[in-house]
Amino acid sequence: MSASQEIVFFVNGEKVADPNVDPEWTLLYYLRKKLYLSGTKLGCAEGGCGACTVMISRYDHEAQKVVHLSANACLTPVCAVHGQAVTTVEGIGSTQRGLHAVQQRIAAAHGSQCGFCTPGIVMSMYALLRACSADGKTRKPSIKDLEVAFQGNLCRCTGYRPIIEGFRTLTEEWERCDSRLLATNGASIVNGCVGGLTNGCCKTNGKVNGNGCCQANGEVNGSCDEDERAPGDMEILFDTSKFKPYDSSQEPIFPPELQLSQGLDQQYLMIKGPRVTWYRPTTLEQLLLLKHIHPQARIVVGNTEIGVEVKFKNLLYPVLMHPTKVKELVAIHQSSSGIKFGSSVTLNDIDSTLKTAIDRLPEPKTRVFKAIVDMLHWFAGKQIRNVAAVGGNIMTGSPISDLNPIFIAANCEIELASKDGGRRTVTMDGSFFTGYRKNIVKPNEVMLSITVPYSHEGMFFKAYKQARRREDDISIVNAAFQVEFDGSRPPVVKKANLVFGGMAPTVVEAKKAAKILVGRKIDAQLMEDVCNVLSDELPLSPDAPGGMIAYRRSLTLGFFYKFFVDLHENICRDDPSMECLPERLLSASQGLSAATPQSSQYFQVVPPDQPKIDPIGRPIPHSSAFKQATGEAVYCDDLPRFENELYLSLVLSTRAHAKVVSIDADPALAIEGVRAFFCASDLDPMRNKLGVMVKDEEIFASSIVESIGQVIGAVVAIDQATAQRASKLVKVVYEDLHPLILTIEEAIAHKSFHEGTNRMLTKGDVDAGMKMSTHVLEGEVHLGGQEHFYLETNCAIAIPREDGNELEVICSTQHPDELQRLISEAVGMKANHIVCRVKRLGGAFGGKETQSPIIAVPVAIAALKLKRAVRCMLDRDEDMVATGGRNPFHGKYKMGFTSDGKILSYEVDLYNNAGRSLDLSSLVIEQALMLGQNGYNIPNVRSKGVCCKTNLQSNTAFRGFGAPQGMLITENAITDVAAILGVDPAKIREKNMVKNGDTMIYDHTLQNCTLQKCWEECLKKSAYNQKRRESEAFNKKNRWRKRGVCILPTMFGISLVFPINQAGALVLVYTDGSVLITHGGTEMGQGLHTKMIQVASRVLEIPEDIIYISETSTDKIPNAPPTAASSSSDLNGMAVLNACRKIKQRLKPYVAADPKGSWNDWVNAAYLDSVNLSASGFYRSPNPGYDWETHTGNPHHYYTYGAACSEVEIDCLTGDHQVLSTDIVMDLGESLNPAIDIGQVEGAFMQGYGLYTLEELTYSPTGMLYSRGPGTYKIPGFSNIPTKFNVSLLRGAPNPRAVYSSKAVGEPPLALAMSVFFAIKDAITSARSESGLSGPFRLDSPATSARIRMACEDHITKKVSVEEGGPSWNIIP
Repeated sequence: MSASQEIVFFVNGEKVADPNVDPEWTLLYYLRKKLYLSGTKLGCAEGGCGACTVMISRYDHEAQKVVHLSANACLTPVCAVHGQAVTTVEGIGSTQRGLHAVQQRIAAAHGSQCGFCTPGIVMSMYALLRACSADGKTRKPSIKDLEVAFQGNLCRCTGYRPIIEGFRTLTEEWERCDSRLLATNGASIVNGCVGGLTNGCCKTNGKVNGNGCCQANGEVNGSCDEDERAPGDMEILFDTSKFKPYDSSQEPIFPPELQLSQGLDQQYLMIKGPRVTWYRPTTLEQLLLLKHIHPQARIVVGNTEIGVEVKFKNLLYPVLMHPTKVKELVAIHQSSSGIKFGSSVTLNDIDSTLKTAIDRLPEPKTRVFKAIVDMLHWFAGKQIRNVAAVGGNIMTGSPISDLNPIFIAANCEIELASKDGGRRTVTMDGSFFTGYRKNIVKPNEVMLSITVPYSHEGMFFKAYKQARRREDDISIVNAAFQVEFDGSRPPVVKKANLVFGGMAPTVVEAKKAAKILVGRKIDAQLMEDVCNVLSDELPLSPDAPGGMIAYRRSLTLGFFYKFFVDLHENICRDDPSMECLPERLLSASQGLSAATPQSSQYFQVVPPDQPKIDPIGRPIPHSSAFKQATGEAVYCDDLPRFENELYLSLVLSTRAHAKVVSIDADPALAIEGVRAFFCASDLDPMRNKLGVMVKDEEIFASSIVESIGQVIGAVVAIDQATAQRASKLVKVVYEDLHPLILTIEEAIAHKSFHEGTNRMLTKGDVDAGMKMSTHVLEGEVHLGGQEHFYLETNCAIAIPREDGNELEVICSTQHPDELQRLISEAVGMKANHIVCRVKRLGGAFGGKETQSPIIAVPVAIAALKLKRAVRCMLDRDEDMVATGGRNPFHGKYKMGFTSDGKILSYEVDLYNNAGRSLDLSSLVIEQALMLGQNGYNIPNVRSKGVCCKTNLQSNTAFRGFGAPQGMLITENAITDVAAILGVDPAKIREKNMVKNGDTMIYDHTLQNCTLQKCWEECLKKSAYNQKRRESEAFNKKNRWRKRGVCILPTMFGISLVFPINQAGALVLVYTDGSVLITHGGTEMGQGLHTKMIQVASRVLEIPEDIIYISETSTDKIPNAPPTAASSSSDLNGMAVLNACRKIKQRLKPYVAADPKGSWNDWVNAAYLDSVNLSASGFYRSPNPGYDWETHTGNPHHYYTYGAACSEVEIDCLTGDHQVLSTDIVMDLGESLNPAIDIGQVEGAFMQGYGLYTLEELTYSPTGMLYSRGPGTYKIPGFSNIPTKFNVSLLRGAPNPRAVYSSKAVGEPPLALAMSVFFAIKDAITSARSESGLSGPFRLDSPATSARIRMACEDHITKKVSVEEGGPSWNIIP
């Protein structure tokens, strides 16, 4: 048979024909490296973050329609798009030729911060619009469509709210509103309508604000009368009236060549690469012949499993077959017994087919279909479901497959075929899977189809799943149950099938439990009997893969209990003679369902006398937002390759504590294209050093490795694939050392602490305070670490200049100056010969402050030694293994208090897990000690802390810097106090809250304290007391779903310590009137450059659009501090202000001489008089810091205050939870930019929500990180935002200690997410009371579903006890 070796497809309307494609190339690789379209980003390489989303379009010649789908370019093989059209973010609009409606909305609605995720989110929305308008249809997407479209996209910055609000204006719900409303200050946006009412009014019992919008509970923060606003200003974050309408008729046409001819679709492809051959047969005969010749070949459709195996498990499949043009494998047929799906039918097509059947057929006939549709909603992301095939899901045989339990419980039939054996049909049952990822299908057989049967009257079918995160997450445990009844009254079980995933190496049938059901009536005794058998039939050893042994066992019983209640209720409805269950038990069968999100934002509008040209206080979009939305914003790895550029791949330790016996790089150096290998022997030992506080790290480990992921060496090759492949061939021989210390508990036992890190703060007489107390409690709580999960991983490029006498380094770092210094020390070159540049960062959150040198220094060394440009960008798994995150903490506390809740004495010991080196952990423990008491005035305090030295990667700075950990420990103690006294914790918090004049633990007297005002406003806005009454009423009515409410404050000190409490700026004015600013801060999404432009605009009295900030560079601003500690706007803003005032002073004579002149006139007049039109600015904050030896000084320049109230609902049987509402009030002084600041509040809150509830780092007992990507490490997604999310910026609270009375915002709001944690604990308290449990109990952070469920102790959890002290599959440091 003749075969084509040329791949033909279209990209953004341009034809691509390439006969030299390597089958190992992904579409992302091809777009970025071959077509130089860098707008599509690499975030994870496993289809879990959505940064690489593109639209793939094809013409369905049979249906005669164009099909548009979003897909992950990081997984899609470029060979798979033969004959199709690809659209990237560059193809839909640009800042030069005009923005697409989608791009405009996400930018103008403030939905892009760091911007790295933005192109992927834009393309998910764009693909949705195109899919809704395909073939002349004009349907607009619904809010529900939006929610589904973004299931596969992550954002670490925004908190998701502004993205949803911007795109909501493209929905049918928005279209149906009577009036097009603005995103109004204080307006609650629901379905595009204020307050959710179609008349556009949120009238409750309030006062009408300046927009005619009625606010709840009276006049709200931020609302004002018309005469209080500047002329022409409205209280809006963005003006929807300026959005361009979406017109689907103006979209680019599908390539006619692909539509008019089936030639490319009918081609038999054979693409040969150096290591892999790709076949695309077009007939079943061809496919069977290929499988006969290559029985071990893998069949690939969506590449969602194989792509991950190749990338992360280093597997190689020499032969791949792509059968999407074999009609038998993509056909869908309905018969009298069910619906037959070809094995290459995508999950998305199955979903739409079954939904159509559910709408058309009688309900009893579609119960299996409904279970599949419900499960598919939670199955991966939309991009994965669009391309992944049902056959791949079955043949992969994952024991936690979401669909296989359903297929087995429903006894689906599979058709198999081979060249010699013909066709055969097998039933999916408990014998189908023979072992871990093994089944009965023969190597030479191909799965043709699966038939999903109809259900019928008397047959009940349900499926369940529990995961770490509700959407786009693999199961912890799942189940599918089928029960068939006879026709008697009351009915008797005739047949039962109970199938579980996640409880064995394969999906398993619980045959013994099913047998108990048969012949029995549905009653309480049957429920008890089945659970008793299930608990014995599905055991798990203590070291079973996946861990969470007791929780997983409890889920099997919990799922069956849910099914039992649902079954009982269904039968009860049909049989009036049957006694129904008490109504409060019915909540067991009711899962948590997400509602349409609502939100409001309140802020202080600018005063009426503020000139329109003055941007301070106005909600101006991020200065790079529009470029980020179009893919034009350039990040480090987006830079084109330099001439003769090489790529560096790190060799990382695979042992946590070992002696390096030998390193053999010869196998790597033998690979064609490898140019060098570097390790410790290539460096002077005196230069092989890194470290911030102390030089306790090495660039390359020389003799001992102290954690997995520590850098041992680096391979340099001609490209990334070669370098990474070669780095895995470097042979390192180890000799294990002992002890191996991973946890804080182990460090305490071995007295393993970093030297000189013991810290203590005292206030008053703790012992006397304890004696005076009526009650004294003791407790402890543990907080796990947190991965930064910035969407852009660490990246660096080093370019030697002047024959190696100069070095330019482009790096994604928060601290270019520190990187310059470390490179200087490592290579022996003076700092003035080294320039470090940063354009922008795709997120950082502290993770790129001290960790970026891990790759940047080796890259610089290699570049200078080889005299060629060298690049390195870590893969997601490499980044998570090689860099540290937030310090895990353990707190032991003792608190004395009176019977009325007054806290008299507090003693706390804090331990943080620093990892193998100190990094910034000593400063983290100091911050935890200083701010850990949160906003409470406790007269007697003794707070001690120390950094534990363990064999984990060195932990480092992370947003909040120790305060979120220390605060949670104190708040936990306060919750215990309330539990002992039997009162609302809010009463304890309120009684002990700080006020003006109170003295802090470090002997600083508070001034301008607005905490009480924030608290009172939050109480009012959130209707806290009403919420508490309603949650108590709800809990009385529901046994298995409970609600909890919590309100708490935060008080965060702002400052960078000496000597980095300084900043510089350079302002250049050109003769055309344009202004270029450079300052020492880096832009990483927080809007720093935007605020600096606003500051300069006010001082110079010129429009912000003629002011530009290009980059941060050490050859412009020397000795700059890190962009960290929420202080960058304060420090750099004052420096910019200082420089601009100098310019303005120099122009003063020319303004006086020509008062009616323009800015350009004055600038040119000054130029002609030889006046210097450049000025440097400098600022140093006045506080010198705190001396831990003498315990003197003031560590904080001022404080940012806030309060939050959250309400949650938990499922007591699974531990799942949902945040029903969050109300936040923050004192940010007089905001420089309310839109940016509100975005920071929301983003910080959601990151804190992840810290306290979702994100959990798990390790093997040998120190290997298990959670090393979005597949196993879950940050909050779109569906995790509070259903009602309201943010208010406190009015009338100017801050005299920062630029234009503003306040720092980046870190303080994060700790407010504790309100969710303690609301969960409040709900658990209610659940425990059902079992007669009361008083304090321990709940460690994060409050994962496993911890929530096991804390809700009941008769089910008592059936699943686990042996203590045995081996464990995982540890939580």
